[in-house]
Order: sequence, then structure tokens, then C-alpha cells
Amino acid sequence: MNASAVVNTPREPNAGRRVPVRMVWMLPGGLALLAGLDAGLLLLGLPAPVTTERLPDVHGMLLVLGFVGTLISLERATAYARPLGFVAPALLGFGGILLLAAPVPLIAGKVVLAAGAASFVLLYIPLWRRQYDAALLTQLLAAGLAMCGTVIWIGQDELTRVIPWLIGFLVLTIAAERVELARITMGPQAGVRLLLHAWAVAAALAVGIASPDAGAMMLGIVLLSLVGWLVVHDVARRTIRASGVTRYMAACILAGYVWLAVAALVLLLGSPDVQPAYDAVIHSVFLGYTFSMIMAHATTILPAVLRIALPYRPAFWAPITTLQIALVVRVWFGDGLGMPVVWRIGGVLGVLALLLFVVTAVASAVMGPARRALALPVPPAREEKSRSGGRMPLSSPPERENSSRTGVDPQTREVAEGTTACPRTWAPLPARAAVLARRIAGSGRCATSRPWPGCC
Repeated sequence: MNASAVVNTPREPNAGRRVPVRMVWMLPGGLALLAGLDAGLLLLGLPAPVTTERLPDVHGMLLVLGFVGTLISLERATAYARPLGFVAPALLGFGGILLLAAPVPLIAGKVVLAAGAASFVLLYIPLWRRQYDAALLTQLLAAGLAMCGTVIWIGQDELTRVIPWLIGFLVLTIAAERVELARITMGPQAGVRLLLHAWAVAAALAVGIASPDAGAMMLGIVLLSLVGWLVVHDVARRTIRASGVTRYMAACILAGYVWLAVAALVLLLGSPDVQPAYDAVIHSVFLGYTFSMIMAHATTILPAVLRIALPYRPAFWAPITTLQIALVVRVWFGDGLGMPVVWRIGGVLGVLALLLFVVTAVASAVMGPARRALALPVPPAREEKSRSGGRMPLSSPPERENSSRTGVDPQTREVAEGTTACPRTWAPLPARAAVLARRIAGSGRCATSRPWPGCC
């Protein structure tokens, strides 16, 4: 920034503006989310607003591909910025709707979902040509796992053999997201390490085709290694001591890592064929890990994708707290101790947590920014003497490329998460030091009173 540093300024406030066209792409995904939650109540043996014969059978696919798949592919299509890129979210969303339409054969919905997953894989090819990056290649591999899962489901009546492929898809995609957002703290080789874990996941899934127990144990080992590496290197472990949106995001991220570790530990016992183990694995990954990460990044990713302002408010703590309580009640007490009544209570709390998050996000977007942005003046760059005796301005920090995912400057998202770069060494700094660092960016030295590890 040359003139001022703007804090918490939404790109497009929503007051008095029409609904962005991109919101239309999320309508099928939103419908799949609501239908999936309705199906969850039916699977708990409880009354639900809508009851159809096959709705409980498609519960998992509605949430994983109908909602989350549509959301992620829409993000990639936004990064691609070409009309052809929106074929993937359109097919995934339409496939979710076909799963709900009782008159339509179920096989039709399965085929459309498989076509959407294949389009998703193809979407990564131009993105890969634009930016040769190991984290992006990991996302491409993850999309390929989703495509394999949909193809397997075409010939299956149940999701038992499909679930491991969907786990690989979501775990690797979200892990790649974390590597992209925290690349400074994770180091230049983070993408390569992530890609090695991704190939190990793919190998475990391949082994699981012939030997489900061996594949599950191998997958558990790889996931445990992955989550351990992420926890050690993710900046969230430091920013949890911050405040506001920074602390909220860190808490959501760390909670997601905890539930991924729980799923990995259960998989170490072998293929989760019995109901308690199966329930613990899928809800630890799909609810605990996936939706915790969605809640963490909602205020930074959704505005860039949907072109709406989604300011953070303390009310966002309510759904994430409710979700963690729901998972503890369902997984630890319901599945672990075999308490059916408690298991149902945890399931209902999980549904309420996701609904509460949707309501909170919509209300925050409608209300707009919580307060006006504060413009912090930045003094002009100082001049120093050159070796020849003349005076010359200090050089500005190097410009940074936009992310291939959403077109947002990565440093913008780093500041939102509580980190930025030292003006001299580009080492990570705490959020409170970021503004001070910008103010004297031309001084040639670090301005922080409490240097961050690795800073000058």
C-alpha cells in the first residue's frame, strides 16, 4: 500500500446492492446442505421436515460432493476466471439435485456427479499450466480421488467402499489450502512434503481395494503423519494467542486437526466395519475436520469467491463451539461408550451447529461491516545515500503474485490470519506488529518490540 494501510475493509459492502450472480451457483449446494442435514435426522431415527425413501441413502454424497464439492469447485472456477470453468460446480450441484428427485433414477444422479468430478479434475489442468506448484498438484490428485469415488459408487448400493476416497479428497484438498495460506511459516519445501503424503494416501486407498484392513491401517498412519506435520508447522499454533478473527480462525483450524487425528487413530484399528467405528471416522473427518476448516476460512474465502462482504463477528464462536460439543458428545460418548441416546443428542447438536453457522453467516453478510475501516497513514519511504554520494529512495518490498485459487493476494489472507512479513526479511510477524512494521517499512530494520521466531 502506498498511501494508507486499511484494516478490515471489505471489498464490496452489501448494503443496497443486488445479489451477486455467483450466488446462483451456490443455490444447488445450499439445497444439498439442507437436504443432507434433513437426511442426517432421518438416520438418527428422528422426525425430519422432509422424508423420502432414498434420502438417507444419499446423505453422505449430498454433503461431501453436493455441498462441499460444489463450494470448492466454485472457488477453483473463480480462480480460472473462464466460463468453461463453471461446468464443474454446475454438474456437481445438478447431480446433488438429481439425487433428491425421487422420479429420477438414482443412477442418473450418480453419473452426473461422476461427470462433475471429472470436470473438476480437468479444471485443474489450466490452473497447473498457470502455476507449477506442488500444492496445486496435490489438489489435482485429490480431485482425482473424488472422481474415483464417484465411479466406484455407480456400481455400489452403499458408500462403504466410497468413503475412503472421499476422505482422501477432502483431507488433501484442505491440507493444500493450509499450505497455500501459510507457506511462509511452513517453508519452501512444504508443498513437496504435502505431495508425498498425498501419494501415500493414494497408495493406501489402492491397497484398501484388495485388503480393506491393511488399507485402513495404512491410511491411518499417513493421516496421523500428515496432521502431526501440519500442527507443528501451521501458524495457527501461534495465532491462537491473538484476538478477534485471528484467534477464531486458529481455534477452528486446530480443532479440525484434532478431529482428523481422532479419525486416524480409529483407522489404525483396521477397516471400520462396525457401526461405532464407522460413525466415528466419517463424522470426525467430514464434520470435525471439514466443517471446522470451512468455518475457519469462511470470512476470507467466501468474500473473494462470491463477491460479498462477510465480516467477522463474535457470534461466529457460537456455531463452532456447538459443533465441537456435538462431536464430543456423539463420538466420545455415543460411539465410544455405546450410549444411543447420547449419540442422538450429539447428532442433533451437529445439525443445529451447521444451521446456526448458515444463519450467522447470512446475518453477518446482510448487516455488513461492523464498523468503518480505520486508515492508518504510512509515511513516505526514507531516502539514503548511495555509494556514489547521491540520494535515492529505499526500494519497496517485492510485489507478490495473486493466488491461483481465488485471485486474492496471499499476504492479505496472512494478515487476516494474524501474520504478515517482516519488511526486511519477510519472516512472519504477529498481527499487532504488522501495522507498526508497515509504518516504518523504509527503515531497513524490523520494528517489532518482540521479534517473531526467524525475524531479524
